[in-house]
Formats: sequence, C-alpha cells, structure tokens
Amino acid sequence: MVDLKGQYIKIKVEIDNAIASVIDDTSFIKGEQVTLFEKELAEYAGSKHVITCGNGTDALQIAMMALDFKPGDEVITADFTFIATAEVIALMGLTPVLVDVDPETFLITPENIEKAVTSKTKAIVPVHLFGQCAEMEAIMQIAKKYNLYVIEDLAQANGSNYIFNNSQTKKAGSIGHIGCTSFFPSKNLGCFGDGGALMTNDDELAKKIRSITNHGMTVRYYHDNIGINSRLDTIQAAILRVKLKYLDEYNKARNIVASYYDKAFENISWLKIPKRTDWSDHIFHQYTLLVEDGKRDMLQKYLQQKNIPSMIYYPVPIHRQKAYSEYGFKDEDFSVTEMLSGKVLSLPMHTEMTEEQLKYITNSVTEFKF
Repeated sequence: MVDLKGQYIKIKVEIDNAIASVIDDTSFIKGEQVTLFEKELAEYAGSKHVITCGNGTDALQIAMMALDFKPGDEVITADFTFIATAEVIALMGLTPVLVDVDPETFLITPENIEKAVTSKTKAIVPVHLFGQCAEMEAIMQIAKKYNLYVIEDLAQANGSNYIFNNSQTKKAGSIGHIGCTSFFPSKNLGCFGDGGALMTNDDELAKKIRSITNHGMTVRYYHDNIGINSRLDTIQAAILRVKLKYLDEYNKARNIVASYYDKAFENISWLKIPKRTDWSDHIFHQYTLLVEDGKRDMLQKYLQQKNIPSMIYYPVPIHRQKAYSEYGFKDEDFSVTEMLSGKVLSLPMHTEMTEEQLKYITNSVTEFKF
C-alpha cells in the first residue's frame, strides 16, 4: 500500500545526515531538532504553536486533558473513522457521541453534528478523513453557537488546505481550538516510528499542552498540571524536518496517482471514484473507491491473486465494536457508515508509484469479471 523504502532512497543522504547529527549531539530527548521542527511545522501550518508528542492518539488525549473535560461530558465525533478518535474519549471517562457521515465524501457533516448537541456536549472532533477537510467553517459556527471546543483530527490530512467562503485558505489543523496529528510512517508526513503533534493559536492553551506532555511540568520538578510522558524523540524530529520540506511535493505526487485512477475508473458503472469537496484540497492519504453491487470482497480477492494490495478502511464501524457496546448505539442511526463499511476499498497510494504499476493496477481492475 505504501513504498517507504523507495521514498527513503530518494532522500537517503539528507535523512542519514540528519540522524547522524542527532547521534553525534547525543541530545536524544528534547534536542534542538525538536524545537526546530515545531517551529517549522507551525510556520508551514499557519499555526501560532506546535507542540510535539509521542503519537497521534496521545495528541487527542492531551488536547482533551488541556481543555479540562470531566467524566460524563459528551464529545461528538464521526462513526466512520479509525478507533483512536473515539478511544481517547472513552478512555478519559467522557461519553463518545458518534454521528453518521456523508455518503460521498465520507466526512462528518455539520447537520449531523448539530442534531447531536445536548446540554452535556463539550466538544466536536471532526476527522479530516482520507486526505480532505471536514466542513470546518460550518462546524466552527456550530461550536460558537453552542459554546463548544473544536479539536481537529488531521492525522490523514497534513498539508490539506481548507477554503473558506470568502476564498481565504487555512491549513488543516489551524482552524479549530486545537489540531491533533500523527506522524505514523505511512502518513503523508511520516517519521520512522511513532510521533504526533498538537497545534493551537492560543498562548495559554499551548503552555498548558506543553506542560501536560512533560509530566505536567513547566519548571523542572514543579508540576502545575496532571500530565503524561509523551515526547517526540529527537531523531524522529530530525527526520521530519527533512520530510516536511518535501510534503507539498509528496501531496502533488499523490494527486497525480489519484487522477490516473480517476480516469481509468470514471466510466465503470459499479465503481464510484472519490468525491472532492468544494471546500478542501484532497491530498489522498488514501484513494478509496465505493464498489457497488456487492462486488467489493470479490474484487479484493481477485486483486490479491494479482499481487495487488488493497485495504478496507474500515470494515467494522465503531458503533458495532464490542468495546463500545455499553453506549447503546443503534445500527439504524448509522445507515451511511453501515453502507460504507460494506463497499469501501482503498488501492495502493504513495509517492513513489510508477506508471507501470498504475497501469497494471488499473488494467487489473477494469478486467475484473464477476
């Protein structure tokens, strides 16, 4: 699904030098490369502050800790997403309120969010799924109307631009009160292990977040907040500094792949190509098709026989996961997510794909007989 080795080979000298510089310096935790990466990512994302942490799941937890949510508070998020988003809500004793998504973009919708708001609601966590932003302008209006916080989950959308109605643009993660991201290796901006970060334009919130990531300390051995130990190590920061320089180039390469797929599949009646929104760039963390007429599993098996990888994101919705049965979710409230779980199929998508590979994949799909 991804070619991390091929991507590494192209920037091998820069990456190796970056790693060697950290080893030479021996500042493995909280080294200068971490500070520099936070500064450079903040400039890139148009966010006043970036605070790195251990991984994207930690980022979500730290955000909710910083906003002082209490057990029983409700947090609204999408049902159609990776489990981490809901997992953190439940882990903290909060109540996950799942809502259905749009059947074409797969994104959480402002309409479904507003229907789910109650007197216990404290926050909305919109997920920028597969590489494009949720409808943030309308979501922020809902948040203002009901005095809610917005925590953007941009783990799949680093570098995506949101376009406001007045044509102003902002990067994913810089619009809500806090943005949370992951640097898992397969992400558009990925490191060589685990890593994550939070973004905010609020000075006091940034100070508190930074404290929480470091055992609640602002001054060493003085603990002003209940915190955790979640840090991006210096080697990973050095790697990410190199890769950040290429992020826009990587995202353009993914769009070229997506366009190739689109052209090959646009006239196949039983396939629906990914829909682009009017309000966001799509940077294609995943290229996800809708396979109609009950053909999805047959197509995946056929592709496997052709040595073509594919993935189902996500085969079991959160509302049907055993760990979340206590919340009383009902299948009928998530008809779109139920439909998507039976139809979605993601094809290989990465920065190093060749025309030969693309031709083989697309020809194989178009030749599929059922």
